[in-house]
Amino acid sequence: MEFDPQPELIESSLCRSIEQAGVRLTINIVRLATERGWSLEVVNEHGTSTVWDNLFPTDRDADAAFRDVLAQEGVEAFLGK
Repeated sequence: MEFDPQPELIESSLCRSIEQAGVRLTINIVRLATERGWSLEVVNEHGTSTVWDNLFPTDRDADAAFRDVLAQEGVEAFLGK
């Protein structure tokens, strides 16, 4: 059985981990090498993942979307309750 090779994943330099209000969040901003749009995922310290449905034109746009939610809703938006 042959498997197709895994697509190349490009990580943004804006990927990072932060801690706010005692909660650690990992921000993953990635795209497939063959695609233009960037995906955004935020993972909390318990492994709960929040993924945006839409792709962003740039990694900066994805990061801005994360920062907007964090500013408006706080870290609670990513706790998966």
